[in-house]
Amino acid sequence: ATLFSLGGLVSGVYAKDFDSMSIIPNFVLTPLTYLGGIFYSIKLLPGAWQQVSLFNPILYMINGLRYGLTGVTDIPVLTATSVLVGLNIIMFVWVTYLFKTGKGVRM
Repeated sequence: ATLFSLGGLVSGVYAKDFDSMSIIPNFVLTPLTYLGGIFYSIKLLPGAWQQVSLFNPILYMINGLRYGLTGVTDIPVLTATSVLVGLNIIMFVWVTYLFKTGKGVRM
């Protein structure tokens, strides 16, 4: 939830109008969700696509939830947690920078 909220803040700062806010959810998050292993295990993918899937942050979120509910995961829980904590730190630093510089602030 924190990662998505920080992403929403970044998206809101760079959006020029209300319609441009929908670009990220429609063209980035939706494909990443379907390619993130929600409906299948990434172990079913060919080797090259498994490696590509490892760059999808939603994969780590899904595997953490899957492990919490069923005890089964494709990725070690510590790895998934580390990736998500790292991404949260990066996004937090980015948002802090944007707010301190006043980027996107309208008077």
